[in-house]
Amino acid sequence: MRFHTRKWVKPEDLNANGTLFGGKVLAWIDEEAALYSIIQLESKKVVTKYISEINFMSTAVEGDIVEIGMEVTKFGHTSISLNCEVRNKMNHESIVTVDNIIMVNLDANGNPTPHGKTKIEYVKDRLAKKDKEALENA
Repeated sequence: MRFHTRKWVKPEDLNANGTLFGGKVLAWIDEEAALYSIIQLESKKVVTKYISEINFMSTAVEGDIVEIGMEVTKFGHTSISLNCEVRNKMNHESIVTVDNIIMVNLDANGNPTPHGKTKIEYVKDRLAKKDKEALENA
């Protein structure tokens, strides 16, 4: 699993117990799943269709740094399936895990549309490929 995003737990992220509010973590997960999917599918129109059971394993407190990891588990025809882990950056203790998040690619009318992707692609590899093609066509 690759951890791309870090969040600093601030006072506004806490619940009445003084620990990280679960709703805040879920918002971070949903945003990260959307960003990850947009980059993988090269499409700005991606929405959350499904989030499976959420397993809260530990918590974080003010001042902690948490990181959010995403991993592709499957490419569907119009969707991408991910799993997620949020962990404490300093001790790598898992805070939350989500086994299945399904994101769906949409067309201009908001309908599911094929994305044509079958494997993970990294932006650096896409850029290198475009640079190589540009040199070959020059």
